[in-house]
Amino acid sequence: MTLGVLALQGDVREHVAALESLGVLVRTVRHREDLDGLRGLVIPGGESTTLSMLLESSGLFDPLAAQLEQGLPVFGTCAGMILLAASVLDGRRDQRRFGVIDLTIRRNGYGRQRASFECDLAVSGIGGDPVHAVFIRAPVVERAGPGVEVLATLPPTPSGGRGDGARPGQPVVCRQGSVLTTSFHPELTGDRRLHQLFVEMTKEERR
Repeated sequence: MTLGVLALQGDVREHVAALESLGVLVRTVRHREDLDGLRGLVIPGGESTTLSMLLESSGLFDPLAAQLEQGLPVFGTCAGMILLAASVLDGRRDQRRFGVIDLTIRRNGYGRQRASFECDLAVSGIGGDPVHAVFIRAPVVERAGPGVEVLATLPPTPSGGRGDGARPGQPVVCRQGSVLTTSFHPELTGDRRLHQLFVEMTKEERR
């Protein structure tokens, strides 16, 4: 089984290292042929408008959109969550998105770089201690549709401060079928449980 990490921009090496630590064969994805035979794909954090333009210029957007529509499992973190969402607020009008998870997202909703924060999250479905989450210019989930399973929400008092736009109860880990998203960067800690959850998702039958 081979999983891909979109390698156009963002935290590519960190996601590759996280998956390889779980014994997974990983391929970096830069061209449309790199999608061939993948069991799942990670879209990392970075800058969502830049990623959108690079997906277009590389010729990857349309073939990847087709694969996602066919049920290719995908894990989008931070900017990856934005690209996968059904609707994006405060984005560029010409920015394309895949629209495979029924979320309305606000870009940089917690504030700019200075408003970055960390907190511990109880995440459903992974067991064990809370997940330590790193939020950097993170998107806010303004709406989660009825088909979306919210696996974690922002706690009342994030440790180490909070972003300007942070409100308790905001969804920060969401799943809909073969799509998993986080507002934060799980690749920046040593906790691999969310990556392991995604690996398990890739073993499920595609629709």
